[in-house]
Amino acid sequence: MTELAERLLGTVQGIRRVVRRRVRADVPGFPLPGAQVEVLRVVADHPGVGVAAAARELHLATNSVSTLVNQLVEAGLLHREPDPLDRRATRLELTPAAADRMAAWRRARTGLVADALTGLSEEDKAVIEQALPALEKLMGILKEQP
Repeated sequence: MTELAERLLGTVQGIRRVVRRRVRADVPGFPLPGAQVEVLRVVADHPGVGVAAAARELHLATNSVSTLVNQLVEAGLLHREPDPLDRRATRLELTPAAADRMAAWRRARTGLVADALTGLSEEDKAVIEQALPALEKLMGILKEQP
């Protein structure tokens, strides 16, 4: 199992690294650190999310996410507003600039991988598609672990 785990992690990390580098060059705007992109992704997927919930989703400390949120607010990419149910808490929303940037990032990322998939045989594409449910289950197990 250890060898399989190492091969899987190496492959996934390698794909993410190549995609991240190539997409950075294609998406306009100043480059963002990966941690900031992850926060933006959580807010895009869960509009109105709070800092603590975003931290749980990212498996990061709340104070670390709070620092990232402050940086993104200063950069004009996140809007923070008080939670109407709890004035001590805040809700996070993407600014229009961030929404545009995230949409461009997702288009570039998806296009890059889709183009690369065309270079594979039909059999290889079928194997990847068949593996996705198991990989999604693995991701769920990893998310649930402490």
